[in-house]
Amino acid sequence: QVQLVESGGGLVQAGGSLKLSCAVSGSIFRGSAMGWHRQVPGKQRELVATITSDGFTNYADSVKGRFTISRDNAKNTVYLQMNSLKPEDTAVYYCNARYRRGNYEYDSWGQGTQVTVSS
Repeated sequence: QVQLVESGGGLVQAGGSLKLSCAVSGSIFRGSAMGWHRQVPGKQRELVATITSDGFTNYADSVKGRFTISRDNAKNTVYLQMNSLKPEDTAVYYCNARYRRGNYEYDSWGQGTQVTVSS
């Protein structure tokens, strides 16, 4: 059973920083592409950042230069360092793992962590 558990969300003032963590149980982490997504009520979930198993990263234009995704394979954990936060970054942030087992590809999701940025 694959489980993803996010932590690190909270309330912060605009211009502040937060660091999200996502711990992954199971044996899939090293071979997984990991991602952070976010969602606000009434809107679709949107991609924030991804990191491949080889460490290649990709970011949404809205967070480039402010957010950094990283992974620690020894700890089975992916991080999202968020700097210069804006009120529009307020959302529930979800961790995602995409991995293969045999001929199939799977997506697993965490339960989400709330990030609120006050103006």
